[in-house]
Amino acid sequence: MKKIVAIGGGELRERTTLQIDEYIARLAKERAGERRANALFIPTASHDFMPYYNTFHKVYTGVFDIKTDVALTVFKEMDPAKMQGKFQKADMIYVGGGDTVFMLEEWKKSGLLPLILDAYERGVVIAGLSAGAICWFSDIYTDSAAALGEGDKYAMFKGLGVIKGVISPHYNARTLDFDKIVCYNYDRAYGIEDNAALVIEDGEIVGSVTSGGSAWLLERKEGAVVKTEVEAIEK
Repeated sequence: MKKIVAIGGGELRERTTLQIDEYIARLAKERAGERRANALFIPTASHDFMPYYNTFHKVYTGVFDIKTDVALTVFKEMDPAKMQGKFQKADMIYVGGGDTVFMLEEWKKSGLLPLILDAYERGVVIAGLSAGAICWFSDIYTDSAAALGEGDKYAMFKGLGVIKGVISPHYNARTLDFDKIVCYNYDRAYGIEDNAALVIEDGEIVGSVTSGGSAWLLERKEGAVVKTEVEAIEK
């Protein structure tokens, strides 16, 4: 089964997403079976910011006893054979937050993208926060435009299209603007608040996991946006 856990936002360092991380760690351990589970952290969206990886390691190794590694491409050329070995060992891949558009462009340029998509197809558990959550969808609401100096703070971009749908992270902070975009442009979309995650299996959203936040289905009906909270799955 192909599985993605898409986290709307939160602070890994402050452990605000810990209940979601616990769920992700359990999925990784289930995939590993009798082995010690391996997790591969991808910090491309934060321009390979190593303190971010160190935080990930402290949580996933220190709390959940999962071995971690990191995939770096921004400041050095990727060694294809070595990187492929990292992906082959991974039971779970966690994509960190940051600049979504930069991340997607860097993945394509560096050659990381085929390895990520292959891992997804093989059933490696995919998790991600903010940029790492929305990149899989067809249409994504992101503040990458501001980072690139292109005007509006938030804007719609095209994602990878692995999951068909429209998505916004940090929905608790972007509610009014994103609702307006949905109302005028889309029949349905998803908004994930900080400290909440959508769980996606074989391309279908099957529920949510919370560490305090909520995930929402937004539907345009008679010129207004109707919101339905995505039901939490049994953890």
